[in-house]
Amino acid sequence: MTITLERATEATGTVIDLERSRSSDSTTYYPVVVFEDIRGREIEFRSRSGSNPPSFSRGERVSVFYEPSTPESARINSFFSLWGLPMILGGMGLVFGAIGGGMLLFGWKKSRSQAYLKDHGTEVLATFSSVEQNTSLTVNGRNPFRIVCHWQHPQTGELHVFRSDNLWFDPSNHIQQETVPVLVDEANLKRYWVDTSFLPKLAS
Repeated sequence: MTITLERATEATGTVIDLERSRSSDSTTYYPVVVFEDIRGREIEFRSRSGSNPPSFSRGERVSVFYEPSTPESARINSFFSLWGLPMILGGMGLVFGAIGGGMLLFGWKKSRSQAYLKDHGTEVLATFSSVEQNTSLTVNGRNPFRIVCHWQHPQTGELHVFRSDNLWFDPSNHIQQETVPVLVDEANLKRYWVDTSFLPKLAS
């Protein structure tokens, strides 16, 4: 349960114990504090934030914030005790938000590049090489497939290797032709799109 600082009352408490919590690879100490609320009742609580080494010692006097209606939800007046969990959750939200935003941005740029190549790209026929699994991406324990093909530039003689977008089925049995159409940007051959429209659509 959280407290609202605007409604909170401050009191002085005493650390009476340090509860030890063990996990597989670490030990954390949580201070147990007792204080007297505005009604004269003795309230005991365990801080939600712990550390190793302990941030407090037995017998230490500490400032406490609590709401008079729920004094058992008191917090030690320290930065991490008051703001540690919101900061952690906020940080996690920022991380996942950044990941999600990055994925959306990547998808948007990819779609935009594909649309550009469909309108302005030059089609070349690349020689089918193989089907590979993209082990850098795993979804629900599965790796997608990609068609790999190559094309030699008629003027420079350079060999270019192209890989299709991720496919969530093995297309090997559906590739009968020796060549695969690829749309390329002649000014930047690293910008390309392998046309896999000849493959059957995967049922949803």
